[in-house]
Amino acid sequence: MPARNLTILGATGTIGVNTLDVVAMHPQRYRVLALTGQNQVERLATQCRQFKPLYAVVTDEARARELRHLLADTETEVLWGERALEEVASLPEVDTVMAAIVGTAGLKPTLAAARAGKRILLANKETLVMAGRFFMQAVRRGGATLLPIDSEHNAVFQCMPEPYSGDLDTHGVRRILLTASGGPFRTRALDTLDRVTPEEAVAHPNWVMGRKISVDSATMMNKGLEVIEAHWLFNARPEQIEVVIHPQSIVHSMVEYRDGSVLAQLSHPDMRTPIAHALAYPDRIEAGVTWLDLTRVGPLSFEAPDLRRFPCLGLAYRALAAGGAAPAVLNAANEVAVQAFLDRRIPYPAIADTLAHALDRLADRPAGELDALVAIDQEARAVAAAYIDAR
Repeated sequence: MPARNLTILGATGTIGVNTLDVVAMHPQRYRVLALTGQNQVERLATQCRQFKPLYAVVTDEARARELRHLLADTETEVLWGERALEEVASLPEVDTVMAAIVGTAGLKPTLAAARAGKRILLANKETLVMAGRFFMQAVRRGGATLLPIDSEHNAVFQCMPEPYSGDLDTHGVRRILLTASGGPFRTRALDTLDRVTPEEAVAHPNWVMGRKISVDSATMMNKGLEVIEAHWLFNARPEQIEVVIHPQSIVHSMVEYRDGSVLAQLSHPDMRTPIAHALAYPDRIEAGVTWLDLTRVGPLSFEAPDLRRFPCLGLAYRALAAGGAAPAVLNAANEVAVQAFLDRRIPYPAIADTLAHALDRLADRPAGELDALVAIDQEARAVAAAYIDAR
């Protein structure tokens, strides 16, 4: 089998680092042609020295100068800017793109990969949440292959019949069950949530993740975004997607069929498992993870989410039902609110308050074309920021 040529968008983040860890275990199967990063220039330079990509991309010219200095004795060409991200995502010699840039910055390069017909390993939630209709159209028109990396959607993918036609009813699927750990505040007294600190919010009990996504896990906004993603990935109606809290994070999601069967994917909470699955699909490869010993795991429990504790989850269902630009508004306002919380400018409960305010103001906007969505994204950020400033 010829080696797959990879571009890794967001190489210095958690997903990117784990992807390179798996790739390093299989040097005959994968060749890294391009790596991109945002702020961690030294880490990106170290990765370039190890994997020797043709290209390395950073966000701005100053970081590009720094990276060129660090890689002066290598053959890696350093590029910068949004256009460069799109270029390395659609290089003719690249067949697989790991889309792991966090936030809306990942939208355009991931779209470029779809239009170029690449095999896309999708770890960027915002691509589907903000522009699901446009992205799925680009996948179909470009002849791209889409494989989900989120542990929940990857689990659903593994439990679906193959080939999946895009119609749950045709395959006898009753519903998709997305599991959630419940985060660090699953049992915390509700009247103490206004005293939550950023340090407490980013201390996830099971997963090692970045600060923003860790806060999203605490609020369960990440699960709300995943509900919207599942709608686009599997053509599922909102009522066909249910969230179940599963504190142990062993069952990563389930698919329930019309005959009463429920298929589940289980593994230790390690992102290298879904990454390895998507990298090698339809084959299976070593991922370097700990084997799951069910005799040592202990009891597995499940419970319904409390929307008083997790109002962001309810807001995500509201945005999905509203359609149009509402999911993009929700996502943009959430990025602003989470950053304000991490900067200690607002208390933890104000994250949900900010999202509700943005939806109240902008949820009825039509989706329009992609440029209109980008404009709405910016407007939602401004509305959220003004609300925070006025508190």
